[in-house]
Amino acid sequence: MRLWAVILSFCVGLGLTGCNLDGLRNPTAQVPQLIASITVDPKTFNYALNEESPNVFGFIYEGLISENGLTGELEPALAESWEITPDNLSIIYTLRPNLKWSDGHPLTTADVVFTYNEIYLNPKIPSSTIDILRVGQQKQLPTIQALDARRVQFSLPEPFAPFFRTSGLPILPEHSLAEGIRTLDRDGNPKFLTMWGTQTNPTLIIANGPFTIESYTTNQRIIFRRNPHYWKRPEPYLERFVWQIVDSTDTALIQFRSRGLDVLDVAPMNFSLLKREEESGNFRIYNGGPASGVTFLSFNQNKGSRNGQPLVDPIKSAWFNSIPFRQAVAYAIDRQTMINNLYRGLGATQNSPLSVQSPYYLSPEAGLKVYDFDPDQSRKLLAEAGFSWNQENQLLDPKGHRVQFTLLSTTGSPVREAISAQIKQNLAAIGIQADLTFISFSTLVEKLANSYDWEAYIGAFTGGVEPNNGFNIWSPNGRLHVFNQADAALRGREVQAWEQRIGDLYIQGAQELNEDRRKEIYFETQQITQANVPFIYLVNPLTLAAFRNRIQGAEPTGLGGTLWNIAELKAVN
Repeated sequence: MRLWAVILSFCVGLGLTGCNLDGLRNPTAQVPQLIASITVDPKTFNYALNEESPNVFGFIYEGLISENGLTGELEPALAESWEITPDNLSIIYTLRPNLKWSDGHPLTTADVVFTYNEIYLNPKIPSSTIDILRVGQQKQLPTIQALDARRVQFSLPEPFAPFFRTSGLPILPEHSLAEGIRTLDRDGNPKFLTMWGTQTNPTLIIANGPFTIESYTTNQRIIFRRNPHYWKRPEPYLERFVWQIVDSTDTALIQFRSRGLDVLDVAPMNFSLLKREEESGNFRIYNGGPASGVTFLSFNQNKGSRNGQPLVDPIKSAWFNSIPFRQAVAYAIDRQTMINNLYRGLGATQNSPLSVQSPYYLSPEAGLKVYDFDPDQSRKLLAEAGFSWNQENQLLDPKGHRVQFTLLSTTGSPVREAISAQIKQNLAAIGIQADLTFISFSTLVEKLANSYDWEAYIGAFTGGVEPNNGFNIWSPNGRLHVFNQADAALRGREVQAWEQRIGDLYIQGAQELNEDRRKEIYFETQQITQANVPFIYLVNPLTLAAFRNRIQGAEPTGLGGTLWNIAELKAVN
């Protein structure tokens, strides 16, 4: 009891949230469980409306197929098998027999057809998912029809190589959501848009994955319970999975060291400390290899205006739309120092939008352009572009305006905050004043997706094996094409030739079934990206995770993440 008194008093003394762990370790209530942490509350329990990661959906839903987090290979999930028609234009999936939803209702091909036709392909549902399902120059969509209760056919307008991986999208329950899709509110919008928010009773969220949501307490925790109708038997082995909501990664570290958590994503700055405590703390640190996602700095290049007002100050817009300016910023950032100081050497520079685990990744050794730290090159590029410096070493643009902008970053991660601070310092060394402003993740999303009221930001995207999953980032009309967001309400937006070229290549890559040719196409996209730097890529840390020794089967990877195989984990009490 003294141990818990210490941690609880520590939490109160620091004003930390999410520290109430009472009952979760009560010996009289012990069940096979795992307790992990998350630093943000969920924004929705409606998968189609979700735009953030991490989220609950990987634990409560599955698709027709799944991706092995270790190898990246595709494996059967809700579908036990599939076949491709000779013309390469249709895929017929056969569902496993006797599938059920978490409420016991049968899961059939009617749910598959409903999910795709009425949710993912529904223009009234504002989801970025539709972007990755578009095929070809005409951006046509597949058609889905049930052949019987267990066989469903996906027909494509033309060969579409990435479609297998999009078949892993979660299947959602028709019997729970159909009424919300087909019933409109007074504004003509589906009531579905207001369904399954975080105020919904979690027990009403119907699942088909290894877990269901048992309860959610704001700023405290999400409790998942084993899905009694999950198709995989006898898994999952865990009866309960708890996501403790903490206010920062520092709080998570405190709770893990005090044995309140069973798993912790290990920040490189904490690696040495935790490594010394492995034996006494009864845990092990796993190295899952390079992380699959990317972090970056990006400028708002949108030249459009709304209601007669430009989104970006025209003076600053001229800088942000200058390729030499963006390249100069890329050369000015000391990424190796980030790795050495912030990641304790446990990372690598990132130079591509594609994950290093992808077979379509182009390495620097194979010809990808890189921006190693070179402030002299930064100054040279700026001088050639007409910039100059005053006596105080402040950078001035060709018209004499001082180069100064607001750089946004999100709160909650000491590493992200340290990266942001170093970038500010690096830019100051070449005369650029970056006014660093920290905001919540939800506020950043609102600025990127709705108001477009931003100048520069430090962000991140998740990664993966299939390049086409980034189509909504690289298509000029994609919902995540944040550096030059498309919106019918804007006037004067311009799409650059290189920008359109990348979008066109992504379409070609999706059409190409020859793997060697696909690689050539995506190699070209990476070369164009690095030449024009719409995103200035930063560093890629190693995936490090600590698990209590009582948790068996842990296998975190950079591709799958820390808990990709949670259905296979066992807890020995």
